[in-house]
Parts: sequence; C-alpha cells; structure tokens
Amino acid sequence: MTGGIGAAIWQGATVLIGGALLGLVYKGIDRKLAARMQARIGPPLRQPFFDVVKLLAKENVVPDHAIAWLFNGAPVVSLAAVSSLLFYLPLGGFAPLLGGHGDLVLVIYLLAVPAIAMMVGGFAAASPYASVGAQREMVMLMSYEFPLVIALVSIAWRLSTILPEASVFSLSVLAANPLWDWVGPLGAVGLVLLALALLVVTPAELSKIPFDIPEAETEIAGGLLAEYSGRNLALFYLADAVKTVAMAALLVALFFPYGLADRLWLSGPLAGLVDVAFFLIKVLVVVFFSVIVVRVGFARLKIDQAARLFWIPVTGISLVGMVLLILDRVA
Repeated sequence: MTGGIGAAIWQGATVLIGGALLGLVYKGIDRKLAARMQARIGPPLRQPFFDVVKLLAKENVVPDHAIAWLFNGAPVVSLAAVSSLLFYLPLGGFAPLLGGHGDLVLVIYLLAVPAIAMMVGGFAAASPYASVGAQREMVMLMSYEFPLVIALVSIAWRLSTILPEASVFSLSVLAANPLWDWVGPLGAVGLVLLALALLVVTPAELSKIPFDIPEAETEIAGGLLAEYSGRNLALFYLADAVKTVAMAALLVALFFPYGLADRLWLSGPLAGLVDVAFFLIKVLVVVFFSVIVVRVGFARLKIDQAARLFWIPVTGISLVGMVLLILDRVA
C-alpha cells in the first residue's frame, strides 16, 4: 500500500513538473518561431524560465481596494485547474493517472475554470481596465465553449455507437480507439471539420492573438492582468504554459493518437522513448498551426467579431461535422 501511494505521488509530481517545464519550453519555441516568421531575432528559448524566476522574485502587489482573498486566490485556482487536466490526458502513450476517476465532461469543466478564475480576479482587482477585461473574457468563454462541447460530445457519441460497452467519455478509450479507423468517408469529413473547429478554438482557449481581447495591452493595458504582479502573475504565466500543453495534448488524443513504436516494431524502454518523443512532436505541430501561425498571420479581433466568429461559422462547422458523423452511422 505504501509503495503504491509513493509511486502515485512520484508519478503525479513527474506529470506536474514535466507539464510545467514543457509548457515553458513550448512558450519559448512559440516566441522564437513567431519572431523568425516576422523577420525578428526574438528572445532566447529559455526566456520563459527567466520570466518566471523574475516574477517570483518581485513584490506581490495587491491594489488597495481589491478583494484580497479573491485577487490572490484566482491565480492559484487557475494553475490548479490546468495542472489537474494533465492527470486526465493520455500523455506520450501512457494512460492518464486519474483516467478512471474522471472523463471528458470533467475535462470540459477544467478547461473553463482558468477563464472563470481570471474573470473573478479581474473583477476583484477593483480596476476599470481589469473589469473591462473580465467582461470580455466572459463573452469569449460563452462564445468558444459551445463549438468545443459540440466537437467533444460528437466524437464520444459516435464511438458509443461503435463500442456500446466501452466508457466512451474516457480519454484513454478515445485515444485507444481513434474514430478514423471506424468511420466511412462521411465520418472522415466530419472528423476533419471537428478538428478544424477545435484548432480555431485552441488559440481562444489560450487567449492568444487574435483572441487576446481580454488582455489587449495596447487597448486596456493588460486588462485582466493589469493589476497583477510578482508571484500572482507568475502563477498565471505558468497556468498559461501548462494549458498550452493540455489543450494540444487533448487534440492529439482525439485526432492524432497513433504511436510510432508499433509501426517500427520496437518494444521495451526504447518503444516508450520513441512514443514520448513522437507525442512531443505532435504537440509541437498542433501548437505551431493553431497558435503560432494564427497569431503571426492575424491581427487582434474586436470582441463582437470574435463572438460572431465562434457563434456562426465555427459553431456551424462543428454542427456540420456532428451531422456528418450521424449520417455516417446511418449509412
């Protein structure tokens, strides 16, 4: 029993620390590649690590009129929620640590918690800039959650028609039984549309350009984060880094779960290393196309433009994908 608890603690610590380190590495790659695509040199890859250390060393300032416990608690809740996500996602071919204690519905809720925490922190800051940012974050959350939920539930439902006895809302089951292997031409087109919808949702979930509207440094001086500094800002920074890994890992689990070791007839520790390396490459590819290319190629949208984008074309694409999965079953 003691050994089992010790192993669980060690595995959990590995996932948490590894997720944070990977998130910071991907943030460094993101900034470097974006700079190169804009004909700039850009910061070094280790810059996100410097930023976190610098913020942790700075004074943690709380505004005089802020609700201190909400203001200080929001970044902690945000980081805790995104860190918890890592325990429910299959990472590098390994089963989720808490795969039997939560499913896709819980993942949807955990994805929403950081945005809600930032809203609470923004309103608690007693700053007009932060309040405007919190209102924008609320609109954004209500906009992109709908197509996200449609895509995730559609995939789980379609798998339930194929494997009625399986726990289809479990991400480990979804990753072990990719729908590409089961559906026909209509279903394949539907999956492509759902993947496209989630690729558009991803930068909004991460508040990246063109969906960094709640922060908008040039308009509302950082918005939600205008009053944050020191340790609290470092926690939000880490939460963003971990959420980048979690969101990309979710897309990989749903649409690109295939390993490489089996196809190379590898086994043992070498197979595990190959699959982990392949997983990290897939996560980087998702981050590159859904975050880096998008924020380099587009300017920031207005809040009404972002809401309209998610409620009409993106939701429409996800609904068409869902209908095609339904027709694929009928066919």
